[in-house]
Amino acid sequence: MAPQVKKYMAEYKLGISELDKILGDTKGGSNIMLTGPAMCKKDALVYNILYAGLTRGESAILVTTEETGGSVLKWFKQHELEINRKRFGIVDCVSTSLGIRVSDTPNIKMAPSPLDITGVGVKISQFLEQFRTKDTVRKTRLIINSLSTMLMYSNLQTVFRFLHVFTGRIKAADALGVYVVEAGMHDDKTVATLKKLFDGAIEIKEENDKFSIRATGLDAKSTRWIKYNVDRTESIMQIKVV
Repeated sequence: MAPQVKKYMAEYKLGISELDKILGDTKGGSNIMLTGPAMCKKDALVYNILYAGLTRGESAILVTTEETGGSVLKWFKQHELEINRKRFGIVDCVSTSLGIRVSDTPNIKMAPSPLDITGVGVKISQFLEQFRTKDTVRKTRLIINSLSTMLMYSNLQTVFRFLHVFTGRIKAADALGVYVVEAGMHDDKTVATLKKLFDGAIEIKEENDKFSIRATGLDAKSTRWIKYNVDRTESIMQIKVV
């Protein structure tokens, strides 16, 4: 009898050190909702999650509906964070809608606007194909920042269908998906409908001008609420427990 070949199982670090300490590795194929109020530095958390993958030889795809692709790259440069651009793909849903005339580059692809969900999906697929097939990168993380902006332009049914496709592709590819939702911006029905597609959540809350973070439902694990700041230490953006 031929020996059985052990199936490769991808595992990921979230890049949020205090959560990783408690959760350990997050298994490939996980889709996570990241939700929190405005002004809680969600963008810095998103970039931490991206950076954690890029420094481990993974590829990363960011769909940005609030910042231009150029602004995202500028953020990493300003914070002295070296990234491998060959493995970093940005789907820019902002530049064209603002009338900025820019063309696609090797690591930034333009979508007309957050309204064009089909176009956004095509650009994501192009990066996924490139990283998984041409560049043979085994581990990829996809972050959409944010679903809330998409829901401002499209109805829930359209966004749900879009997510159903890509959460399925994340599972099939043993990748990691993170999807940002603005807390308090949507009714309970919308949030409950979206949650059906996710394996767990990273939640942020604000109390007395202090922010706390926790993870729920990831690999059937959860964490306590942890107070935090985003701190810049030795050129690395970190979650600092307070």
